[in-house]
Amino acid sequence: MKEKRKPIMSGFTHILHGGDYNPEQWKDTPEIWQEDMRLMKLANCNTMSVGIFSWAVLEPEEGVFDFSFLDTAMDNIAKNGGKAVLATPSGARPHWMSDKYPELLRVLPDRQHALFGVRHNHCFTSPVYREKTAKINRLLAERYKDHPALGMWHVSNEYGGECHCPLCQAAFREWLKKKYGGDLERLNHAWWTAFWSHRYTSWEQIESPSPIGEIYVHGQNLDWKRFVTDQTADFMHNETAPLREMTPDVPVTTNFMGFYPGLNYWKLRKEVDVVSWDNYPNWHMPDSNIATAVQTAFLHDMNRSFLHKPFMMMESTPSLVNWKPYNKLKRPGMHKLSSMQAVAHGSDTVQYFQWRKSRGSSEKLHGAVVDHCGHENTRVFREVAELGGLLQKLDGIVGTMPESKVAVLYDWENRWALDDLQGLQNEDKKYIETTLKHYTPLWKRGVSVDVLDFHEDISAYSLVIAPMMYMMERETIQRLKQYVAQGGTLVCTYLTGTADENDLCWLGGLPAEDLKEVFGLWTEEIDTLYPEERNALVLPDGTKYAVCDYCEIVHPSTAEVLATYKKDFYAGQPAVCKNSYGKGTAYYIACRDTGEYVDVLYGELLQQLEIPRALPNLPEGVTAHVREGGGERYLFVENYNGAPVQVVLEKNYIDMETEQTVRNTLKLDGYGVSVLKEL
Repeated sequence: MKEKRKPIMSGFTHILHGGDYNPEQWKDTPEIWQEDMRLMKLANCNTMSVGIFSWAVLEPEEGVFDFSFLDTAMDNIAKNGGKAVLATPSGARPHWMSDKYPELLRVLPDRQHALFGVRHNHCFTSPVYREKTAKINRLLAERYKDHPALGMWHVSNEYGGECHCPLCQAAFREWLKKKYGGDLERLNHAWWTAFWSHRYTSWEQIESPSPIGEIYVHGQNLDWKRFVTDQTADFMHNETAPLREMTPDVPVTTNFMGFYPGLNYWKLRKEVDVVSWDNYPNWHMPDSNIATAVQTAFLHDMNRSFLHKPFMMMESTPSLVNWKPYNKLKRPGMHKLSSMQAVAHGSDTVQYFQWRKSRGSSEKLHGAVVDHCGHENTRVFREVAELGGLLQKLDGIVGTMPESKVAVLYDWENRWALDDLQGLQNEDKKYIETTLKHYTPLWKRGVSVDVLDFHEDISAYSLVIAPMMYMMERETIQRLKQYVAQGGTLVCTYLTGTADENDLCWLGGLPAEDLKEVFGLWTEEIDTLYPEERNALVLPDGTKYAVCDYCEIVHPSTAEVLATYKKDFYAGQPAVCKNSYGKGTAYYIACRDTGEYVDVLYGELLQQLEIPRALPNLPEGVTAHVREGGGERYLFVENYNGAPVQVVLEKNYIDMETEQTVRNTLKLDGYGVSVLKEL
């Protein structure tokens, strides 16, 4: 009996394909509304996101509501056989609201009051704004709860930013009192305020970090960022409450933004039923597409891992964006390839910003399915329609998942601490770059990976990789210790276990506490290399691999030395160590190599641990991923080279697009992708 797979929208068992639809921008030309419906059919689109920035139209003056445009849009989508991802409008409010209630405008870090404008410039703490958003959300839920088009709630849009107003300062102090049990001395210790005589003697003295005030108390900076995340999540909870009350069976999402540093998405994920994110990679960079493909794949894996189920690619562009330093067109084939990359990693949607190009303002040159010409006779439209045709054949994939035996740890709070850290390379500690260096060997070998933060359960994984785990609380240390003791394989790097959760350095030698036993060594100091400097690590057989940025000096106790440094005063000292601990093994890489060594290391570990790969012997620039469920197995093969390649297959497949049988060899065009169903 096949397992039951749950689609994102109840009863809608198709991959969602569509985009951000803004009919309110075309109220004076209603004929365009009808043309949009015709074009959506031609583009093989089945889902539209509506109402995202519509508050000024929905409530043109306080207490006066006009849902007529949204009624028409929802009716048209339903008549067209589609579904709506219906948004709440809190991302941008009407001007009248700011005029009447100026306290909901944000105060900036320098304590200047923001004027009306742009997006998300409102205070998340403001009782007025919370009341207004809850009211309009309830009206939306009451009006459309039984509408056949309603498939999902899209709460606000790209939450972000922070407010430093008196309301937020008071809320921050209350948050701190709760965290520290009302004990100001606990806070002073956690923030180490004896430094520079910064000790607080009353809660009222505490302010949020500011360039005109305090910015160098790292524990304070961390707690402020944590507060901003918690306050945003609380505001979001206020938004979703009426939706969940009125439409308990309609899922809720909001769109995350990749590596956006302002919010810890591991906290926000608890407020959504489905994770979605906005995906805008820099394709066709002068060096190659490989680095871009790796980073994008990592982010897809992370968004899937938030809830361990299929996610949504809420926004992407079918052509180009308008807000990067250089806005390059996707080359022919890249739209299909990049879209199917998301599906390969677990997305059950391909959606765009935007459906139709705006005539004016900042996004009038942002890519869209329908260009200013207004018709379907464009390269971009044809590529969108072609992709939509393929997606219509992939109903069997909906609800399936990749299965991972490898986890890579990436933690928002660890990033905050590293970014704030004064020392080493002050411009950029290269946390993200280093994490991707360790992920790349897995991607190129077609290995499925879950991306977790430091607090997730890792017991089920054969291999756990945790680069630059600078900030670790005692609970995390014990989790890693137990994981290795029970038979896991752990790979860590320099800077592991340097500071606790308050960014206070661990005492008694590093890495912290029991980790010295797990890795069988202790670390004494770390050398930072200039950008042009190189050292090397040397294997026992004389093989050398380049080393850059960081060289940590370590002293083994029980660890086996796998490689040593080539030069400098620490030449001949350990650069890579391996230690048996309990039933498992822990590797410690004390330096930052340029990628060649970790590629070899992970190749050996994958083989030793018998970790499954989608396909063996993949050509350079080609990767493969598997989604399986309900007794069926789908193989995605992706070519990020501009030139054609041939890929050797081990089994027989059906090409889901051509419906032809594929045996032995798969031919892929430049920027080509194939979805194969195993026979």
